[in-house]
Amino acid sequence: MSDFFSTGAGVAVILLGQTLLVVAFVMISLLFLVYGDRKIWAAVQMRKGPNVVGAFGLLQTVADALKYVVKEIVIPAGADRPVFILAPLISFVLAMLAWAVIPFNDTWVLANINVAILFVFAVSSLEVYGVIMGGWASNSKYPFLGSLRSAAQMISYEVSLGLIIIGVILSTGSMNFGDIVRAQDGGWGLFSWYWIPHFPMVFLFFISALAETNRPPFDLPEAESELVAGYQVEYSSTPFLLFMAGEYIAIFLMCALITLLFFGGWLSPIPGLPDGAIWMVAKMSFFFFLFAMVKAIIPRYRYDQLMRLGWKVFLPFSLAWVVFVAFAAQFGWFWGAYARWTVGS
Repeated sequence: MSDFFSTGAGVAVILLGQTLLVVAFVMISLLFLVYGDRKIWAAVQMRKGPNVVGAFGLLQTVADALKYVVKEIVIPAGADRPVFILAPLISFVLAMLAWAVIPFNDTWVLANINVAILFVFAVSSLEVYGVIMGGWASNSKYPFLGSLRSAAQMISYEVSLGLIIIGVILSTGSMNFGDIVRAQDGGWGLFSWYWIPHFPMVFLFFISALAETNRPPFDLPEAESELVAGYQVEYSSTPFLLFMAGEYIAIFLMCALITLLFFGGWLSPIPGLPDGAIWMVAKMSFFFFLFAMVKAIIPRYRYDQLMRLGWKVFLPFSLAWVVFVAFAAQFGWFWGAYARWTVGS
């Protein structure tokens, strides 16, 4: 058997198994994310939320998914059918593809490549095409306006996200997520992580992630008060489910990026406790809780306010931060907190 796994077919079987394991983790997590999202909103509004289907309502998300799957797919008569069907598939597949380079432990990663950050940005930047295609193919003005909003919004905040990550890359000297986490592995537990030297950027990254994933209070492409649910308005059944799943997967991906870049990934926050994937998942769950709380308590921005924040506040601030980190890393300011190249390169 060991000889088989050293052959090309054996390696293919191993890769297929690892891929299915990652997909299973993300999809099972998706069920609990939607459930948790609804429970958190309900708690803020002082109501129960899902509580009928299954124990404590745990199977409500499964019931909703089954409802979408068995419903008839309705395609508008004037829609471009191939593009209309392809759009949600692109959004879902690209959201899943980015998880190939996300490590859950020191060696638990599907593709341990040296340009992992570049891969995530390349894949996530393509997700906007699914939204644009869905809005355009619907042959309706409201979906089309929603898709244009989404394109402008995602492109605007990707610039800030990229500049913030450049600061982390400068500190580490590597674009590999494993190197970035190992660079945060000091003797001080959570006080060795990048959230202290890159403290202002943690908030900018979190807010930019909200805008990048069309998450409230920046869900302007889906503003039902203006655009009747935006680019998704003509979608129903399984295609709508794929759009929704892709959005939640992208949100969970942002939680993973925040964890890896600023909060030590799988590292234990307390010196002496063992590191492991449980810490990674716990941190990701905590940041998703913050995503849900923001949706529950923050009112929606106007579109002009959203664009002004991205281009006139976040972009200059993140660009200035890159310059500062470059000087701090080069000259070893703050006792070398911004220069941890011994691990990165």
